[in-house]
Amino acid sequence: MQKENCFYLGKIVKKYSFKGELLIKLDTDEPELFTKMESVFVEQHKSLIPFFIENSSLHKSELLRVKFEEVDNEQDADALIGAALYLPLDFLPKLSGNQFYYHEIIGFTVEDASFGSIGTITGVNDTTAQALFEIDHNGKEVLIPINDEFIEKVDRASKTIFLTTPEGLIDIYL
Repeated sequence: MQKENCFYLGKIVKKYSFKGELLIKLDTDEPELFTKMESVFVEQHKSLIPFFIENSSLHKSELLRVKFEEVDNEQDADALIGAALYLPLDFLPKLSGNQFYYHEIIGFTVEDASFGSIGTITGVNDTTAQALFEIDHNGKEVLIPINDEFIEKVDRASKTIFLTTPEGLIDIYL
C-alpha cells in the first residue's frame, strides 16, 4: 500500500499493558468510528506495514486501546511507540454538503461571489493556525482561509467551491 492512497489515522503514543497493548491518539473528531477495524498500516522505516488487530476499545473516550496480533510483550510494543498509523482512503466516511476532505478538493475550481473565478485549488496548507486553500490564479498563488463563513457551496458534480470572501482579501494577492 502506498502512502498517497491512504489517510493519516493517528499515532501510537504509549503502551497500555505488559501484554503488548498500545494506546493510539486518533486524528479524528469521531474516534468511535474506528473501534471495529480489523487492521491498520503502521509506518516503519518509511514503509507501510499491515498490522492485524485482535481487539480494540476506546480508552478515556479519546484514545484507542489496541492489541495487535504478534505484539505480545512490552518489548514488541516499545518498538511501535511513536509510529504513525494509516488506513486506505476507501475507509473514510463519505461527506456531503459543504463538508470535504482536503485531499478530495485538489483540482476544484474556486468561485467568489464578488471576484468571480479565482482559480484552481492546488493544495491545502494545514500547518498554519488556520487551514488555507492554496489556489493558482494564472500562475500566482492566492491563499484563502478555510472558514465555514466563507464557504457558500461545495459542488462535487462540477468540482467547484463557491465562496463569499471579505472585500479586498483576494486583491492582496493580485
